[in-house]
Parts: sequence; C-alpha cells; structure tokens
Amino acid sequence: MVRPHVKLLSPAALLWLALFALVLLWSAIAPKDRLTWWLEVLPALAALLLLAVTRTRFPLTPLCYGLILFHCFILMIGGHYTYAEVPLFDRLSDWLDWNRNNYDKVGHFAQGFVPAIAAREVLVRLQVVNGKLWRDLFVVSVCLAVSAFYELIEWWVALLSETAADAFLGTQGYVWDTQSDMLLALIGAICALLFLSREHDRQIARLAAVPRRVE
Repeated sequence: MVRPHVKLLSPAALLWLALFALVLLWSAIAPKDRLTWWLEVLPALAALLLLAVTRTRFPLTPLCYGLILFHCFILMIGGHYTYAEVPLFDRLSDWLDWNRNNYDKVGHFAQGFVPAIAAREVLVRLQVVNGKLWRDLFVVSVCLAVSAFYELIEWWVALLSETAADAFLGTQGYVWDTQSDMLLALIGAICALLFLSREHDRQIARLAAVPRRVE
C-alpha cells in the first residue's frame, strides 16, 4: 500500500499557529467595535493565508516568521480595543503625561520594521537587487510604499464608513497623524536593517544549506 506524501508541520510551525489562534480568539471575544475589529485583523488573516500558501515552496527564516507573528499580535490587540483605547497605553499616557493614546504609533513602527525583514528576505534569496546599498534603499522604499498605501486605505474607509471611521483612523485629533505614522514606519524599516541584517543573513545561509526534497 502506497501512502500519499503529507508534509507535516514542524513543532515550531505548530507553536506559531497555536499562538496565532489563541490571540485571535481572545481578540474576537467582545471587541470594542466589530467592524473595526475586522478592518484591523484582516491583514493578519491575509498574512496567515499567504504564509500557508508559500510555506512549502518558499519557507521563511525563523526571524521573519517570528516578526510576522508579533505584528499580527499588534493588529489583533488594536482590533480588540481599537488603537485609541488600548488600556496599557492609557496608563502610559497618564504616567508620561501624553495627550493621546500612542498604541497606534507602535503599530506604525512595526509597519516598517516587520515588512523590512520580509522584503529583505525576498530580495536576498531571489537576488532581485545587486549591492547592499541599493537593496537597503529598495527595502526602505517598499516599507514607505506600504505605509502610504495603508494611509490611503484608512482614508477610503473613513469616506465609506461613518461608523468605523474614527476608530479605524485613530487620529485622536492629531493634525499630523498621517505624516507621523509614515515617519515611524520609515524609522522602523531603518532600525530593522541596522540591527537585524546580520542575524537575518545567518538565518538565510542556514536555510539555504538545508537540502530541499524534490517531490
């Protein structure tokens, strides 16, 4: 009897999925606003689908998988409370005398930090761009494009949905919110390249050294 080949998930992948599912389930229980929850969590669900589709043909480094999961957590927490009402950052606002809840700024920093490593992984492994400086410039440009496009999405949602517009935008009356969001994404991308590139290269080298099974 010939058994069909089934590629089982590794313990690390199972742990990744378990953590994703647990935080997603918590996030979905009685969120502040259901429509806002969907809007905020949808990118995390899209990332899960994309990783599932590519896990065999283009598995990522542990660093990249870990950062994506962390970013999904940020989205799910923001979806549960809305970005303007995350309790921990309300407390920080009181302690540090901020005039707003700054959790959304964490999300926008991650919006540059995490895509920088994901974009870098694709560029390095597929050898899309030659030269470190050109590659880093391309990575930063991709992150800024992602940030700008997300700001456009927020604008479109605000135009189409009056009920979820304020919660999804999270401007909290700050006139420079869009510009500061994009600046934080830029800073996040640069920080990722400065502090994680060496470890990322090591993990890419280890991944390349693993023999791939031809099916």
